[in-house]
Amino acid sequence: MSLYLEIPELNQQFPYRFLLNDGMTIVYPHWHKEIELIYASRGKVNIGIGQTVVALEEGEMIFFASGEPHYFLASPDSERYVYQFDLKLFDESSLRKNEENLITLFEQGERHSRYWPPEFSETIKNLLVELYDLEITQPMGENYLILSCLYRLIGEFYQSLPRKMEQVKVTPTAVHRKETLERLNQVFDYIETRYQEAITVDEVAKFVGFSPYYFTRFFKKNTGQTFIQFLTEYRVNQAKFILSNEKLPMAEVAEQAGFSSVKTFHHVFKEAVGQSPLQYQKKMTE
Repeated sequence: MSLYLEIPELNQQFPYRFLLNDGMTIVYPHWHKEIELIYASRGKVNIGIGQTVVALEEGEMIFFASGEPHYFLASPDSERYVYQFDLKLFDESSLRKNEENLITLFEQGERHSRYWPPEFSETIKNLLVELYDLEITQPMGENYLILSCLYRLIGEFYQSLPRKMEQVKVTPTAVHRKETLERLNQVFDYIETRYQEAITVDEVAKFVGFSPYYFTRFFKKNTGQTFIQFLTEYRVNQAKFILSNEKLPMAEVAEQAGFSSVKTFHHVFKEAVGQSPLQYQKKMTE
């Protein structure tokens, strides 16, 4: 089975999401830049890490640092809570004092709660359950409360997360994967800051130091999409966010989402979403 980069559909303004998966939701080997935490809320969850399968017992937790490959096997009669978030949620430049950076915290920390101190494990479990409750109840101020839980979680990790008992040897494959992720992050950052402009493959390739031909192959191999497909999907997601939260003329929505014209925006959006931007807006604001 090949290993692929997963690009979770996170809100760019608030890069966090929660998933509730049953045991028959199989996920193939993948990796992503986001941190992922899993809580086995019911039954035993079978998770693949390299050539090893870890049986996450009911009530146990595990996390994966940025770029760490993992996958989910069939786990009948089980249920898992999955939390994914981008570290850019936390402004390290102003928050971090003498602590190690967040990437190192997750890379060197013991990922499996089976090896955590009981009190620390219980604290983290309570925070994850609280995040689940927020997803279900969706109270006023939900995102502030979510962020509060995530900040508390990070603080608890800094205070009590034990180091891995054995530091994993860095292999050439791991180094290559990290270099690939860093290069892709350059591309993602470029898109995030310039998606409202006209962007060409040649410009992005030059930005990351590749020829257009090599960049095209590199991006498709590691994301499963062409660069133009990814850029278009990104702009559509931006438009969906604007349509769900603001009452603006369609011409302004198209411009803010990075489309060259209202006509192009309408055509691309309807093809991607299955309904016109106006229909989508009405559905989301009813």
